[in-house]
Amino acid sequence: MTLQVHNSLSRSLEPFAPSQPAHVRMYVCGVTVYDRCHVGHARMMTAFDLIHRWLKHSGYQVTYVRNITDIDDKIIRRAVERGISIRALTDEMTQAMHQDLDALGIERPTHEPRATDYVPQMLDMIGRLEQRGLAYRSGSGDVNYAVRRFEGYGKLSGKSLEQLRAGERVAVADAKDDPLDFVLWKSAKAEEPEDAKYPSAYGVGRPGWHIECSAMGTALLGESFDIHGGGLDLQFPHHENEIAQSEGACGQIPARYWLHNGFVNIDNEKMSKSLGNFFTIRDVLQVYDGETLRFFIARVHYRSPLNYSDAGLDDARNALRRLYGALDSVSAAEWALDWSHPAAARFKAAMDDDFNTAQAVAVLFDLAGEVHRGGDAQTAGVLKALGGVLGLLQQEPRRFLQGGAPAGLSEADILARIEARAQAKRSKDFAEADRIRAELAEQGIVLKDGPQGTTWVKA
Repeated sequence: MTLQVHNSLSRSLEPFAPSQPAHVRMYVCGVTVYDRCHVGHARMMTAFDLIHRWLKHSGYQVTYVRNITDIDDKIIRRAVERGISIRALTDEMTQAMHQDLDALGIERPTHEPRATDYVPQMLDMIGRLEQRGLAYRSGSGDVNYAVRRFEGYGKLSGKSLEQLRAGERVAVADAKDDPLDFVLWKSAKAEEPEDAKYPSAYGVGRPGWHIECSAMGTALLGESFDIHGGGLDLQFPHHENEIAQSEGACGQIPARYWLHNGFVNIDNEKMSKSLGNFFTIRDVLQVYDGETLRFFIARVHYRSPLNYSDAGLDDARNALRRLYGALDSVSAAEWALDWSHPAAARFKAAMDDDFNTAQAVAVLFDLAGEVHRGGDAQTAGVLKALGGVLGLLQQEPRRFLQGGAPAGLSEADILARIEARAQAKRSKDFAEADRIRAELAEQGIVLKDGPQGTTWVKA
């Protein structure tokens, strides 16, 4: 079976065939770094990490781009509130993001561009859109995209202009020609900090959110690449607007396959900061180790809704312990991946079916059952190797089963918190540094500061 992927653009399952036979170019919309990453980010990052890993195991060279949005209204507002520079805030939150993702076993992408490093490319794309009559300068000083001038707007989301008009709001008098238009370049406001302002032919300002991804994807992967991914919440308007910009400027759709992971629900209600029902990754790692959270996410197909709950995480931890228990009962033999092996063939068929990790995990439990029923080191080796494809089951089994550290914290989790505390102290955020120390103390971890840095011991 060849790899089949669900393409949001065609709304169907399609055979995957990259434009270059042995090379996949993939762009995934990353995080806006104004705050700590939440469980929704964990779901998206893990989903595309699993996809990235499977593409590599399928024999492809993968150029994986996942951007960092480091300039927007929320970032500016948060930096002003904290009295620090935009760069200090975004550096701090980027480092915190990396610590969280490392705890989840998420591999770094090939390129992780920051939006502020690609402003010239964004301005170049805006200029091309203006030359082609798809962008215009407004009385407010902004530059907007003229949605009605782009034929085919709505093809990704399935929304017609008539449907969009039904929910439109009246535009500010001189800001837009049409309420459906969106901003490409935002004119700077006098009260905004100087580090939020960039010079351009349109005046001092900053890029709109949508143009950032179009410019970075084009600069690093070319005008047309293979996969564009992100959360389902980005399908409209962000990805719809990306298509309008990139196709409008370059004459071809930016990606052949559009992949979107499903929402995270909290007790069956969509997770949302506006509803106050969200959890940061750090919140979760206070109670559960990173591999448990990764396994919790991997057990559900990436396009399906994921219902977050403590009961679900407890069940995931217990299930993961059963897998590690099988490896603890028999010393696993080294086993090189051989897709002709019956269990490996079933695993591969599952992953080739639109990255169906839920079915792939079921194969792992079948193997664990064989081990528990008297299986040998070879079967345990197959279990460990296939688990490794998903970024699972690579710890020493006894260490995992004993907990590694109090309250489910692994040593990597503790070290990540120590580094976050050090960063908080460097940023003179002593309240946050004290909070991290107290948080670890509640988990039975005592920190000792010394000339050589900070060490920890179990209380």
